[in-house]
This record gives sequence, C-alpha cells and structure tokens, in this order.
Amino acid sequence: MTREFDSGSGATPEPPRLLESLRGAADSGVALVANRLELLGVELAEERVRLLALLAYGAVAFIALGAGVVFLAMFVTVLMWDSNRLLALGIFASVFLVGGTVALITALGYASKKSSLFSASLAELRKDRDALKSEQ
Repeated sequence: MTREFDSGSGATPEPPRLLESLRGAADSGVALVANRLELLGVELAEERVRLLALLAYGAVAFIALGAGVVFLAMFVTVLMWDSNRLLALGIFASVFLVGGTVALITALGYASKKSSLFSASLAELRKDRDALKSEQ
C-alpha cells in the first residue's frame, strides 16, 4: 500500500508504516486474547472431566461401602441376637453416627478450600500484563 504525499496542502498524512504497525499490534493482541481464551476453555474442560469422574467414582464407592457396612451390621446383630443384640445395635449406631459426622466435617473442609480453576490462565495473563508494563 503506497500513498503519494501532497506537498502543497501543508498537512502530511500519516505514513503507511504507522498504520501497518498498529494493525500488527492489533493482530497480536487479538491472537493473544484468543490464545488465552483457548487455555481457559481447555482448563474448564479438564475440570469438568475431573469433577464428573470424582462424582461417578464417589457415588459408586458410597453405594458399595454403604451397602457393605449395613450388611455387616446386620450380620453381627443377627450373630449376637441371642446374647447382646441391643449392644450390637448400639455400637453400630454409634459407629455410623461418628463416621457420618467425620465425613460431614471433611466435606465442609473441602468445600471451603479455594478452587484452582483457571489458575494457569490467570498466571499467564499476569505475565502478559507484566510484560506489557515493562515494554512501556
């Protein structure tokens, strides 16, 4: 793209190099934003897969272990039916209540922890911002 300068008008138009530099900077900025958005998308997809796997395995473990513990409690209670059935029922009820309380406290602890979702993207954006500040 070449322009001819009108030397008689007194006002000189901007050189084409400046416009090309601005376009190049804009293209770089758009590419940078697109790259960061792709990284955010990848992190979101990874987190979704991790959460779905955690939910699926957690549900299976919860059902299997819960059924196993209930059957064990029933087995021991029936085994001790003639001698100490009330003691067996009381012990198992206490164990279930204590276990449930510990699990609830642990779950609340995990729920209160800060998520690391998008941490890599945010770190890259901070690097980009710092790099832009140092160039000025």
